[in-house]
Amino acid sequence: MTEKMLKFVGIKKQTPAKLESTERTSNFHEIYKEFIETKAAEQASRCSQCGTPFCQVHCPLHNNIPDWLKLTAEGRLEEAYKLSSATNSMPEVCGSICPQDRLCEGNCVIEQSGHGTVTIGAIEKYITNTAWENGWVETIKPTKELKETIGIIGAGPAGLAAAEQLRQKGYQITIYDRYDRAGGLLIYGIPNFKLEKSSVQRRTKLYQDSGITFVQNFEVGKDSTLEELKEKHDAVLIATGVYKSREIDVPGKELKNIFPAMKFLTASNKKGLGDAVPEFDNGTLNAEGKNVVVIGGGDTAMDCVRTAIRQKAKSVSCLYRRDKKNMPGSAREVQNAEEEGVKFIWLSSPKEFKGSQKVEKVIYDKIRLGEPDSSGRQSPKIIEGAHEELDADLVIKALGFDPEEIPTLFSEPKLEVSKWGTIKTDLKTMRTNIRGVFAAGDIVRGASLVVWAIRDGRDAAQQIDKYLKIKKEQSVIRAA
Repeated sequence: MTEKMLKFVGIKKQTPAKLESTERTSNFHEIYKEFIETKAAEQASRCSQCGTPFCQVHCPLHNNIPDWLKLTAEGRLEEAYKLSSATNSMPEVCGSICPQDRLCEGNCVIEQSGHGTVTIGAIEKYITNTAWENGWVETIKPTKELKETIGIIGAGPAGLAAAEQLRQKGYQITIYDRYDRAGGLLIYGIPNFKLEKSSVQRRTKLYQDSGITFVQNFEVGKDSTLEELKEKHDAVLIATGVYKSREIDVPGKELKNIFPAMKFLTASNKKGLGDAVPEFDNGTLNAEGKNVVVIGGGDTAMDCVRTAIRQKAKSVSCLYRRDKKNMPGSAREVQNAEEEGVKFIWLSSPKEFKGSQKVEKVIYDKIRLGEPDSSGRQSPKIIEGAHEELDADLVIKALGFDPEEIPTLFSEPKLEVSKWGTIKTDLKTMRTNIRGVFAAGDIVRGASLVVWAIRDGRDAAQQIDKYLKIKKEQSVIRAA
């Protein structure tokens, strides 16, 4: 092993080359170049193969990271892909958009020892893209077809991951989704410069070719109630995600040209996919030539500021109520935004939006950090009398997402939700209070990472499989 691995002392950490900011802001393509095979093998060889792999421990999917790094270092890429995909339904997606600096790479043993982390995410992406290029990614071929059918509401990462796992077991899967394309936030929320849409589309085509049925432009509660879907299928999984934008309750919030993040990002992504988008085409949701102010500090806020830069905004400012150290988003994304010309105004919070009919200025309070709150971070406190203003032609609210009123939307008032509006489930079985109905992903845990949605979807598939097997056994006993 020492011949191929443990080279972190002699070989320095290296990430894939990144395009210069002036070049990358002229388009929406991904900004990182891919590793070539020799470089991927070299960087994988830096892994220390430690006895307690904290990279794996801190990965929500518990990916076998040291093992597929070793296989990559040895040039055994097909085996590396098979091992990687055994625990992850979308390794190329996670390799592109996971905040590795907070998860696997941030907890790498050699990173903690001062030698620089193994570039896990880039290698994961390289392995899977190589697999696609070489035809190693195959359609799902169940060993036995089962008659039981499962309806999945939501074609985002949780729903897709569950569908993949259940199809592998031979179940008949139908995914219902309100949008015209599958992928959820992967297709309409995350910009191309972080995740090329072709990566999502080839994955969903693979699932279609594997016998999974997609029903698009389908709204539960309008086209069919939850009860009707339950009658149609042997089990139902709710994996809708959370899409309702959190509001800002300040004077002037009713002015025009103040939009939630998803409205802005969806318009941009649809335009990139070649759709007709009237609100973009007439300039309303196009940042070109405008002073843009984004409010928020998470990854969605970073997606918005970097999208506005690429749309040729006159200026892009980001207001965040804490300091840079306390940003909830990926540090890598903040750095990319700074390189691309985004102005961050730390320790600031909107006080008022001003304008006659449309927003023209944002008045913001200056903030100081007080004692830690329930999240463990220092709580923001307004400094009385200290405020400034920014010119603003377009304001984007990126303060996070809350769940929609699912019981009302689905015409199922009996469906229990928590005080936060998320669907209540049994933590072990992932069942809701309605027999045969399960829930997974952000609609249960609240807005979170794509990797957690994939984990939840895979876990839900296991629980649905157990439920249907028990149900089948019980029906056999009753028949006897």
